[in-house]
Amino acid sequence: MNDTRQFHLLAGLATGRDARSDDAIYQSLWEAIVEHRLSPGARLPEDALAGAFGVSRTMIRRVLQRLALEQLVTLRTHRGAQITSPTPSEARDVFRARRLLEGALLTEVVGNIKPADLQALAQIADQEHHASREQAIRLSARFHTRLMAMAGNASLSEALSQLISRTSLIIAVYGRGQAGCPCEHHTLIKLLETHDLAALQKWMHEHLTGIEASLDFTASGDALPDFEHLFGHHREQNAS
Repeated sequence: MNDTRQFHLLAGLATGRDARSDDAIYQSLWEAIVEHRLSPGARLPEDALAGAFGVSRTMIRRVLQRLALEQLVTLRTHRGAQITSPTPSEARDVFRARRLLEGALLTEVVGNIKPADLQALAQIADQEHHASREQAIRLSARFHTRLMAMAGNASLSEALSQLISRTSLIIAVYGRGQAGCPCEHHTLIKLLETHDLAALQKWMHEHLTGIEASLDFTASGDALPDFEHLFGHHREQNAS
């Protein structure tokens, strides 16, 4: 898998994707997972997905393997793929890792950030204000991924993008209500304008800790979603 390509998709930097390309199908499935339209434990049969998207099972298999590397999908021998059900212990580990990595990367972000970067972040934060809970989870992931891209450290940013994806799944599953107030990201933008590293790192630690503390760990069931309803428009779009 091309980690840089995945990172650009999550940050909202990729454009011009064909509706039946690997990237477009990956993005559609990723959004359906983090917006909780596909629930943890849901089975992902290759033939059903191939029919819904109007593509080959080989292409679907490649996309599922990409999602499995991010630990959003679990591949089981003789049982196929299903949406990963993160455990409470795994969720805490992910948040702990994010606090460490994002706090460290802020040092480089402060040294690199430009007015255009702040404007891009503000646009995402504005969209969060008008988004549904599910859309807000996706936009929050985009905000944090875009922020970490400003560090200029591709290796760490790409590793963090996987943690952000896993966090989105965790919040979609265990979150109660909105995943933090959208105004919190505007507060971060104001702090970025001051270049106050200590205040930024304190904010990030409290922000992620607050989201983790709001989680309500409960079990999820196993289901077979209506893939035609979720993804059939991709096939129709390419047929027109």
